[in-house]
Amino acid sequence: MTQGRHDHHHHHHDHDRRDDHRHHGRPGRWHRLRHAAVPHSHDSRTRVDPALETSREGLRALWISLVGLGVTAAAQAVIVVHSGSVALLGDTLHNVTDALTAVPLAIAFLLGRKAATRSYTYGYGRAEDIAGIIIVAAIAASAVAAAWTAIGRLLHPTDMSHVPWVAGAGVVGFVGNELVARYRIRVGRRIGSAALVADGLHARTDGYTSLAVVAAAGGAALGWRWADPVVGLAIAVAITVVLADAGRQIYRRLMDAVDPTLVDRAERTLRDVDGVRDVTGVRLRWIGHRLHAEADLVVDAGLSLVAAHEIAADAEHRLTHAVPRLTSATVHTDPDSHPGGHHHADLSHRRRQPAG
Repeated sequence: MTQGRHDHHHHHHDHDRRDDHRHHGRPGRWHRLRHAAVPHSHDSRTRVDPALETSREGLRALWISLVGLGVTAAAQAVIVVHSGSVALLGDTLHNVTDALTAVPLAIAFLLGRKAATRSYTYGYGRAEDIAGIIIVAAIAASAVAAAWTAIGRLLHPTDMSHVPWVAGAGVVGFVGNELVARYRIRVGRRIGSAALVADGLHARTDGYTSLAVVAAAGGAALGWRWADPVVGLAIAVAITVVLADAGRQIYRRLMDAVDPTLVDRAERTLRDVDGVRDVTGVRLRWIGHRLHAEADLVVDAGLSLVAAHEIAADAEHRLTHAVPRLTSATVHTDPDSHPGGHHHADLSHRRRQPAG
């Protein structure tokens, strides 16, 4: 979690900025001087603790919401026993089954904690996207099941018994699922997990299903046998809308899409770094709920290797603090030999030419 990293170093960076303005009047110069004198590392292992914290927060959200859904389903089960409602029994089993979608996402968060290997050099954060696909599939199955049940009820109408109990259980199911949905979506957006947001949207569809039970009970109380299947079809349509939203989020993650404003912020931050003459490329991608960046900078061709490295290190340092949830960045510097152009391509071409 980038915010965690920022908080961890907040005092030191404020102190650096005060020193910059006090001694030099320009930000970054004192940092680079101290950076050259003090050993440093850009190893991703130095950023493990904040990354683990986001996983812990995601797991905590999953387990708390799982308990909430368990309590909701238990309350509904008690009413099922007393009312004998087959419709409510189906809704209760539906809630229990859908609550278990937290399991693949929890496994994904646990996998995301594993260190990168020679085979998985970026780590296991992408497991969240796989969990997201499973969740989207579960939402789709919910929509199909709701529509199938509603059509079956239209073709074979039945009377509903113990209407007040069924309506009460539907209210319990809706409230429980909506609370869980809001919690998961809020945490998912805070830590940048599209899969957790999709799981929250899934819980919201369960709430709609429970609300359908309330509407159907109201119609049954008025003697409208068609109310139950018609409301069920309407809920199936609502679930499909939620499915489209969740599917779009997971698709964007799978295609490495990011918010363009983050790219703009990264470019502005890099251009403000002392010694950077131009920014020729910025790429961002999500790895689970964390961002990784790659940037190409143009610097003075007369700089020493150490000086160019210090500019790249300063750029990485600022970038990871300017872009939310960015935990790693790879910065490449190209030499600028003359105004209006840089000779990186020329140098590469000359090195490829055969000797003699």
